[in-house]
Amino acid sequence: MDGSFVIIGGGLAAAKTAEALRDKGFDGAITVLAAEHHLPYERPPLSKDLLAGKSDAASVYPFDSDWYARHHVTMHTGVRATKIDRAGRFVLTDDGSAIHYDKLVLATGSRPRPFPGSPDVPYLRTLDDSTALRARLGEGKSLVIVGAGWIGLEVAATARSAGTAVTVLEPQELPLATILGPQVATLIADLHRRHGVDLHLGTGVASIEVDAAPGGRVTADDGTVYQADTILVGIGAIPETDLAEAAGLAVSNGVDVDAGLTTSDPNIFAVGDIAHQDHPLLGRLRVEHWDTALHQPATAAANMLGHREEYTRVPYFYTDQYDFGMEYRGHASGEHRVVLRGDTDKLEFLAFWLDDTDRVLAGMNVNLWDDGADIAALVAADRPVDPAALADPSVPLGNL
Repeated sequence: MDGSFVIIGGGLAAAKTAEALRDKGFDGAITVLAAEHHLPYERPPLSKDLLAGKSDAASVYPFDSDWYARHHVTMHTGVRATKIDRAGRFVLTDDGSAIHYDKLVLATGSRPRPFPGSPDVPYLRTLDDSTALRARLGEGKSLVIVGAGWIGLEVAATARSAGTAVTVLEPQELPLATILGPQVATLIADLHRRHGVDLHLGTGVASIEVDAAPGGRVTADDGTVYQADTILVGIGAIPETDLAEAAGLAVSNGVDVDAGLTTSDPNIFAVGDIAHQDHPLLGRLRVEHWDTALHQPATAAANMLGHREEYTRVPYFYTDQYDFGMEYRGHASGEHRVVLRGDTDKLEFLAFWLDDTDRVLAGMNVNLWDDGADIAALVAADRPVDPAALADPSVPLGNL
């Protein structure tokens, strides 16, 4: 099949879409528009190994420039798409170009949720952000993090491991409670306190003042002032849907796509952080994690080439914080009932989130690396299990 396909985005989802199209035999033109002055790259290392100095910047690129050249992928870095002309099938860019497409993929990802009234505060979203933050970690340095979400806690762990004095301010009573529930959230709070994080829960932030950027003062809602030579805000992310909205595509919690990742325009697809998918098993959801960016492109590419495939993979994400390594599969909330199996004191346990019919909606393995496939199978089975057997380590998960 020939034609002209355009991919808008500079992350893993954009790179994997280009790869999937070539792997599936597409021999037409592929153009990638990446707004940053970098080749498409992966983001998990930005708060983990790259930030810790365990890997270099080259390691974040799934493909180097030679790969794009060998696969005849036209790569534009530092070029931002500004408009989608659906009638004429053109993408307009900030350098004045108009690029024709037969099929278009939106892989624009997400941007940090801004802290109100503080336009100059630092965030961690880009490769340049991570490189700059890394230079400010170490003995004798101080860091205040606003928000105890995944990014905030991963940065806290990396910074503490580098000897940085870390303070975290979080308005919820427990970190990640809305996702994990109080039992698991308490374990994570205790983990960070054991490693020396000054963790303030139930503490909102009234203001942030940046003076000698990126340092300054954070004033809590109780009036306490926290001074640091580096401030970082991590209060969530917002899907980059401006292009899609302006083009008249269906947008709600992201760009709405069907089970095959097609938008309301049959010639436009969306993958990764922005894809608000009608998942065949889990219903309408959007997953802001690396695994989605890694695997959705294969389905989108197949459907761009005329196939009819559905993306059915169970959502997956992982984190590494100190000696807490975990994988999570499925989709649940902190309001669901949690069943624990194993030794939480040793941080070697499994956690399962169940609905009121005892179906397993999600499962987490902490420092137990042989149970992931069984956890995914329990989620995909979509049927009730015996909670007592689920909690019993003597009962193999495969028997449930």
